[in-house]
Amino acid sequence: MRDAARFGAETTASEVAEGIDLTGKVALVTGGSSGLGQETARVLAERGAHVILTARDVPKGEAVAEGIRASTGSRHVEVEELELGSLKDIHAFAKRFLARHPALHIMVNNAGVMACPQAKTADGFELQFGSNHLGHFVTTCLLAPALLRAAPSRVVSVSSRGHHLSPVVFDDIAFEHRPYDKWLAYGQAKTANVLFAVGLEKRLGNRGVHANALHPGAILTELARHLQPEDFAFLQERNRGMKFKTVEAGAATSVFAATAPELEGRGGLYLEDCNIAAVNDAPGALDGVKSYALDLGNAERLWEVSETLVGERFVLT
Repeated sequence: MRDAARFGAETTASEVAEGIDLTGKVALVTGGSSGLGQETARVLAERGAHVILTARDVPKGEAVAEGIRASTGSRHVEVEELELGSLKDIHAFAKRFLARHPALHIMVNNAGVMACPQAKTADGFELQFGSNHLGHFVTTCLLAPALLRAAPSRVVSVSSRGHHLSPVVFDDIAFEHRPYDKWLAYGQAKTANVLFAVGLEKRLGNRGVHANALHPGAILTELARHLQPEDFAFLQERNRGMKFKTVEAGAATSVFAATAPELEGRGGLYLEDCNIAAVNDAPGALDGVKSYALDLGNAERLWEVSETLVGERFVLT
């Protein structure tokens, strides 16, 4: 039987969702064709949700969706193409989505890249900030009408403890005035994921759309495809022998954020190990959330900067 008081680092996504009925709910999971996104989509479908997972590689996504249909018995699993590094693609996706799904109950912003070589998105943004933050920022804002129609609804931002590595460096987000550092770039993108949840909660929380961010844990998935042996050594040293989670446990906090009755009506939070994390500004901290990632002033500044970068103002109605 589901017992939230006992949830922790080893709790699985299926255990988190035990007994929760999502029949009639529509859920969107970005980056759902592998890793944590795949497991998150599977569990949401298992609990009765109509799941739309996005993928850049549609045939790969379709194979995953068919596996989810087979394992859960649900026929309500779809695949949509989405390239978060292209504003044109995001707008096309949102138009297709809203035409088919006027209401959206759960949005899990899961897709991402980590510690990649310096590169730019199709629109010229630094790749990690552009894909991890700006892509989800625009997608969520465009789908706000569906989230509002479905209220109470939830937006889940998959961040990382990597946000400890760097705040958003507003004076040089694109590394134009300092050497590119893939870990600092990852850190500020993951901080942006948390700040976006804070900013979205301010705008839509009182209308029943609640946004939270989370750290899934350390999990070996395709997200680590750019890492070299020295990167794993860096992570091990920084995290003092961190333990890796299974994919099933790694997806648990995403599913907790998306479904837990304990979070009903609550937003602007940072979660880890299926619990609400405390602020921890201690140097070298191995848990908790940095205060700069929850700061409303930073969240507002990020929102304004993001709108300026993408060239669009969002009136969330």
